[in-house]
Amino acid sequence: MSDQVRTVIIGTGGIANSHVRAMRAAGERVDLTAAMDVDADRVDAFCETHEIPAKYTDVGHMLEKEQPNLVHICTPPGTHCDLIVAALEAGAWVYCEKPLCASLAEMDRIEEAEQRTGNYCSSVFQWRFGSGGQHLKSLIDTGALGNPLVGNCLTVWYRTPAYYAVPWRGKWATELGGCTMGHGIHAMDFFLWLFGEWREVRAMMGTLERDIEVEDVSMAMVRFANGAMGNITNSVLSPREESYLRMDFQKATVELTHLYSYTNDDWRYSIHPGMTHSDELAQWQDLPANLASSHSGQLAEILDCMARNERPAVSGAGVRGTIEFLASLYKSAITGQPVLRGSITKDDPFYHHMNGTGDQSWQNPT
Repeated sequence: MSDQVRTVIIGTGGIANSHVRAMRAAGERVDLTAAMDVDADRVDAFCETHEIPAKYTDVGHMLEKEQPNLVHICTPPGTHCDLIVAALEAGAWVYCEKPLCASLAEMDRIEEAEQRTGNYCSSVFQWRFGSGGQHLKSLIDTGALGNPLVGNCLTVWYRTPAYYAVPWRGKWATELGGCTMGHGIHAMDFFLWLFGEWREVRAMMGTLERDIEVEDVSMAMVRFANGAMGNITNSVLSPREESYLRMDFQKATVELTHLYSYTNDDWRYSIHPGMTHSDELAQWQDLPANLASSHSGQLAEILDCMARNERPAVSGAGVRGTIEFLASLYKSAITGQPVLRGSITKDDPFYHHMNGTGDQSWQNPT
């Protein structure tokens, strides 16, 4: 079909399977033509499993030969920025795994490449695209629940020492951060997207158990521009794993309890026993057709934007706020000081590195 989006995958590790499932769900809208990985045996096996016609071990060769419209990037985090820019410059749009990039400096480099090429890069933040999240966002935007007041955001997961034996994990240069950057990023992005623009963050973090450079626990308090307040906990040391989000509005409490992906059944709306707007509660609980928070929903939005030549929602300014929040959380945890939005400028070391110096000195906060 002439209107099919010619697509390739860079990186064929575990997460690439989720991208293939999303592409298969898109049906004839996507033509998956090739995959690339530096490990020849791995890309061979991946292409055989998923019946992908062409395989490569060199990015430049693949981009030149395949001339894709859309590139899925599923490589270790430290490689993302260079690959994004190369794909944009090759004439493709990009759908890149989280974390999108290592710093605000890299975010600026990506946005500059977008402006120069006219192509766009979306970060994987698929939790925004589940039907339950879309429903709640609509209720918040229309004021149906009243003002947001108090939020609690927990990513309490468990990662073994063996998990960190993979060479690129647990290091600032290659994983770009710890549980904040690589695990809690989904829930935090989702929380910030729902609750509104953030204004100030105060944080702490530590490496309590795992033998790694980066943090295995972080905690933060957040003040939002609308006056709401929230707290965030990220951990990879929690034997009973859970992703939990609780948001208290003037009229209702909304909770989401799941692990890595949610469905409509994972949401709960509550009102105070003394409140009388039970009819409204029934309306709030009436969720639309069930769509899980998978890559499929976000890919569908990207394909729609490509057809209209419009910027996807989770690109540019739509993702920069989360990258800035991460930088601000790290700066607050390392310096022991609150950080205001907009205060990390190009002359700030935390603009260039999430841990400021680029080494391990964050473990001795000033």
